[in-house]
Amino acid sequence: MVKYTAGFLRAHPLIFALASALAAGFCVPGASAQSLARFPLRATHYDVEVALHPADQTISARAKVDFVAGAPTRTFVVELHQDLKVTAVRGANGKPLEFSRDNNPAFNLRVNLPDALVSGNTTSVTFEYTGPVSLEEDSPSKGVRLASVDKNGGYLLLPSRWFPLTNYPSNRYTYRFKIVVPDSFAVVGTGQADSPQLVPATKAGEQGQAIYVFQSDRASPGGTFVFGNLQLNPVKVEGFSVPVYAPPAQAGTANLYGASLAHAVTYFSDVFGSLPERSFVIAQMPDGSLGEYAGPGIILISARQWTPRPNERLISELVAEQWWNDEILPASSADVWLSDGLSYYSGALYAEETGGEAGLRKALDDFAVGTLMYEDAAPISQAQRLQPYSDEYRSVVEDKGGMVFHMLHNELGDAVFRSLLKDFFAKYNGKTVTLEEFEKMAESRKPATPAPAGQPSVNLVAFFSQWVNSTGIPDFKLEYIVYRTKKGFKVVGKVTQELDTFRMPVEVRVDTEGNPEYKKINVAGLASEFQIETFGRPKPNGITLDPNNNLLKASPKLRVRAAIARGEGLAVQARYYDAIQEYQHALDLQANNSLAHFRVGEALFYQKNYQAAANAFRAALDGDLDMSYKWVEVWSHIYIGKIYDLTGQRERAVNEYSRAQHLKDDTGGAQAEADRYLKKPYGEDSSGSTTKS
Repeated sequence: MVKYTAGFLRAHPLIFALASALAAGFCVPGASAQSLARFPLRATHYDVEVALHPADQTISARAKVDFVAGAPTRTFVVELHQDLKVTAVRGANGKPLEFSRDNNPAFNLRVNLPDALVSGNTTSVTFEYTGPVSLEEDSPSKGVRLASVDKNGGYLLLPSRWFPLTNYPSNRYTYRFKIVVPDSFAVVGTGQADSPQLVPATKAGEQGQAIYVFQSDRASPGGTFVFGNLQLNPVKVEGFSVPVYAPPAQAGTANLYGASLAHAVTYFSDVFGSLPERSFVIAQMPDGSLGEYAGPGIILISARQWTPRPNERLISELVAEQWWNDEILPASSADVWLSDGLSYYSGALYAEETGGEAGLRKALDDFAVGTLMYEDAAPISQAQRLQPYSDEYRSVVEDKGGMVFHMLHNELGDAVFRSLLKDFFAKYNGKTVTLEEFEKMAESRKPATPAPAGQPSVNLVAFFSQWVNSTGIPDFKLEYIVYRTKKGFKVVGKVTQELDTFRMPVEVRVDTEGNPEYKKINVAGLASEFQIETFGRPKPNGITLDPNNNLLKASPKLRVRAAIARGEGLAVQARYYDAIQEYQHALDLQANNSLAHFRVGEALFYQKNYQAAANAFRAALDGDLDMSYKWVEVWSHIYIGKIYDLTGQRERAVNEYSRAQHLKDDTGGAQAEADRYLKKPYGEDSSGSTTKS
């Protein structure tokens, strides 16, 4: 194969009082005991005025925040982006308050009140601050740009902590945001928007300003905005209007995006129940670290994800967050499976609705690959250990989370599972929820009657223990012998896997000379014996465990794809050397994997190691060219053509581009790319395309 290279408690009455209140189970609406310990003051209303300064990529803001005390305190903490310099903090009487930055985490801002507050008391504090918010290395999620301001526009997402937060991600509040931008920018965001006010420039050479105001008297996690050269395209579909904001060049896509959003809203309203407010905006977000984001009533999709044909599964996942991540909020960062995991799985349900069985299976396949990337990073129930929006977070909370909801769906049955989701939304709409509360509700829905003789019973306590509270994915091995009996045939076998505490019912398909027969067996522990009687003669190698891939499990093929996916994640960060190591791991498992060879070639190409890249692309063409990534063939020829152009071999380059055209595969705009370089040689200064399928 080819190789590529307490005494303090007694001494401090306020803290003792807080500890006593927590021990007694004291709580206030919207606050858990954990959040009270960290945020004894909870924000209930924001009045924020912020000015954007695109020239120096900064913001300046003044935020007046109303707080309520959930526990006795004199000192409280808010979360504010670490690059924002706080110039003043003032109390309700306008007098300055003492404040300081914590070192861990760096976005914590600690404020001292002049007098202690007791539980239930309210106060107002005003913060004045200025600075940049775009640096990825200083983001609350390291390496992930959650806010951006520049001459072309940008965005301010709630998790960037661009204004002082408490109880994130579980808090709701009323708000009024006043945003001042250059008059060439339009602003879209959460809340009810007033008509913008234009302020002409007062001096020659200066640019005028526009003032936008967004407000909400209904408490929600608002505070997400996008701004830039955005054009309003009203779309009317299925009984309501969807404002679509996109740059003028993408105005032609508005109807498709508006319709896609409306269809998802209609479907989820039927499945989960109606939202209190049915008002949505969808807008294009400038490219940054995130490809998409959703806030109350707003769906944001990055320019790179805003394709001529909408990604309906992606849009449906973001729409589902209106139910699971806005109307119902996780009680803490440990409970986010109930928001992010369920939103992800809701997208799979929608894919099944629109694309049938094939749509669902594609989603489940993606979940399995994503899970195997970093499954051992943490159990789902310990999501607080993971950095939000990181590859590890997406693997555990979103991919594994989505698959766990699918397995729960299969455990309970379709009617019971859908009833559970509708009742879950009805009970917790407008509230926060914990994993424990959801698990108890699910356990109350398990069948009251015993399972039929010989069939495994539903045990959701064991289910949640295995899939939510533990790490580990089974990798099944199957041994069996077929015997002839008086009534037909008997299959006697054994299933082995490496998780000692594993227990799950597993479907088995027996392909016979007649119709296939399906049975369920109970797999528990390292080895489980089973017997299956069939009428028809089983075919050779005709016994299949989990034939419909409804169970999260490992396999050599999935591990290869997971290694490639890890490499792709590293390549996005321009960590090409590390990416190649992951691709090489995939090739160690499957030497002829065309996708792995292609990704190696792509990484080497961007490192300008053109000879090694050409070798890798040739290896991709000589590999398995699996139908799930058949596009590798056309793009390998295009990349080889580019390499020949860069090395002064125009005739050979034209031959490769012509081969690409002959294949007629247009994945990722391949045909336009080939045609472009048939007309004009590729150069290193060309704005060439990259592919990711």
